[in-house]
Amino acid sequence: MGYEDIVYSKEAAVATITLNRPEKRNSFSPEMIDSIHKAVADATSDDSVKVLVLTGAGRAFCSGGDVEAMADRFVGIRAERAREAVTEGALLYGLVHHFPKPTVAAVNGVCVGGGLEIALACDIRIASDRARFSEAFVRRGLMPMGGGTFVLPRLVGLDKACLLIWTGDMIDAKEAERIGLVTRVVPHEDLSAAIAELTDKLAKAAPLAVRAAKEAIYRGLGTGLDAALDWAVARDRELAKTEDHREGSLAFVEKREPVFKGK
Repeated sequence: MGYEDIVYSKEAAVATITLNRPEKRNSFSPEMIDSIHKAVADATSDDSVKVLVLTGAGRAFCSGGDVEAMADRFVGIRAERAREAVTEGALLYGLVHHFPKPTVAAVNGVCVGGGLEIALACDIRIASDRARFSEAFVRRGLMPMGGGTFVLPRLVGLDKACLLIWTGDMIDAKEAERIGLVTRVVPHEDLSAAIAELTDKLAKAAPLAVRAAKEAIYRGLGTGLDAALDWAVARDRELAKTEDHREGSLAFVEKREPVFKGK
């Protein structure tokens, strides 16, 4: 399967999508968006993939949409082009957000507009100390079209989300970590090692339990406590019947690391 404007790779149980337009600061092109859809579909259906990483080539993570590149696809008046861009951005956010396995954004540089939206769609964000962040939409007369208005207030609080979205101000990695926008900041030269260490831990975890826990976490955002508990109890009863649960219990008794098979 061919990919344009991204590099899709797999190593052991980790799949990586690298946005690959460094000369354009990895801004989205129609081809890149199509390729991300294909790569996520591949990672979803491949049982050997336990974790998905998104990152950027060169000095940027992603600077948002490439309006010039997208213009070749859009037809009709400017308003119609804007509507299609909004639709594609929302679909891309939903695609990553609903990926059933853990997702990690390795934010290696500038992360702006739609780039920040795709990072917010990931479960965990590890940032280089060179990364910078901005919800830049307001500066173009727009609002976040992916998930900024949904997830950002849950991460940083209502007032800080309003400030970031309404001003479009750029913040550095240290501030992003302080307010909870990113999970962790590491020196730029240590980013690859930090991602490898994290994904190794995630890949070794019981995959059925991780996927169930991810679903429970996000389901819980839209339900009450009783409904969340009922779902979690029912799912845990199913997990208790799996080979992975048996392996985890035996490994504990035998004082060794468990080897999970996702069964």
